[in-house]
Amino acid sequence: MIPDPQDAAYRPAPRIRALTDWLGDPVAAADFPETVLRLRNDRAAAQVGLANLSDAQWLDHFGRFSPLDDNLPQPLALRYHGHQFRVYNPDLGDGRGFLFAQMLDGSDRLMDLGTKGSGQTPWSRRGDGRLTLKGAVREALATEMLEALGVNTSRTFSIIETGEALWRGDEPSPTRSAVLVRLSHGHIRFGTFQRLLALEARDEMAQLVQYCLANFPGAAGPDGASPATRLLNQVVERMADLAASYMVAGFVHGVLNTDNMNISGESFDYGPWRFLPRWDAGFTAAYFDEGGLYAFGRQPEAIHWNCGQLAVALRLLEDSPPLIAALQRFPDLYREAMARRWCWRLGVEPKGLDPDSALVAACEQVMVSDGVAPDALLFGWRGGRRPADATSEAANALADMLAGYVPTPSDHPYWNDDVPQSMLIEEVEAIWAPIAENDDWSAFHAKIAALRRTGAAHGPAPMPAGHIEG
Repeated sequence: MIPDPQDAAYRPAPRIRALTDWLGDPVAAADFPETVLRLRNDRAAAQVGLANLSDAQWLDHFGRFSPLDDNLPQPLALRYHGHQFRVYNPDLGDGRGFLFAQMLDGSDRLMDLGTKGSGQTPWSRRGDGRLTLKGAVREALATEMLEALGVNTSRTFSIIETGEALWRGDEPSPTRSAVLVRLSHGHIRFGTFQRLLALEARDEMAQLVQYCLANFPGAAGPDGASPATRLLNQVVERMADLAASYMVAGFVHGVLNTDNMNISGESFDYGPWRFLPRWDAGFTAAYFDEGGLYAFGRQPEAIHWNCGQLAVALRLLEDSPPLIAALQRFPDLYREAMARRWCWRLGVEPKGLDPDSALVAACEQVMVSDGVAPDALLFGWRGGRRPADATSEAANALADMLAGYVPTPSDHPYWNDDVPQSMLIEEVEAIWAPIAENDDWSAFHAKIAALRRTGAAHGPAPMPAGHIEG
């Protein structure tokens, strides 16, 4: 189990400066008409020594982007390529965000502050570099729910409304604007490596591999493995666990392109995400994903495919056989992570890979045959208890199976609630409506508090050895 993150003093660590000559471009933030504080995540800020900032200082650093002391003197828009819906695109990069600062947390882990909606960069193409306020609210709700359910995710650190009227094709316009700051372990994407392959930049690729190994530590890997092979093994471990965590959370990211894959194994960059209203492998989050490439049930395969593209990039440094061997570990690692995480969320002690996998299958059968939503099943059957209305043949089979499991002790009052917390699209819209109509943020802040209570009830998720603890 990962430890609870510890509060820390502010310790700047702009280590990425060693790579900035070729990794990104110095940029300036937009000059926003207003800076109105809407969310400051003091729980996350305490872990990097920034919780003591006054609101005025917070607005200055995360709305006006005055540099933090002894940190990056200027934001850095990172360069990368990527496969977007499996079509290679070399014309990418941070188009409406940048890396703002790096510091150490209480466990000496490197942490990044990155932005979304902070203005145009050399990579904006035809975009305005802005973010809608609704988009920021949606990302905050997604990250809080995912964190509560044990997913390795970026955290929404700050939301500041910026006073501009934006026009968007998928929202009623004009609509309100915001700038969002994320806290994560890193912003090195699979597409960063793909760009270096395209440029045949071998020396820079070797530097990037060493940077990742030093700052995102993981398992040592096979005996005698090269740095590139070690890194790919670590990433495959992290990404197999991430794929399983999506499935156990009933979450659909929506856009699993290689430029949205973080080398740290963290989920980030939330656009058209959804949580499942029912267990449906074909459920798709993005309206533009017409072929269902990133549908719920296809997410593990999509993430594995993306790992393959990272392996292709690392061929600049390493022969194919050890990289292929690393990729071949993904299916078994994914199955192990599914079993481990399912037992954790269901509140029972694991028994072993085969029986635990059979338990997952039995739960899936109940969800499909009885139409039970994932959140409802994992809450209603928690610790081996059985909902009063669960009387089907599939429910009987699940009850028989659970009788052989030992419950995980938990006396948190959340488990006595009438219903579990969820985050279906209807609730997101219901939270947004009073903000849009009356500038009423009470439902938003109440939901954040409820999701943090949910996370406290679940406790920390069990993680694989290659996970970067967070």
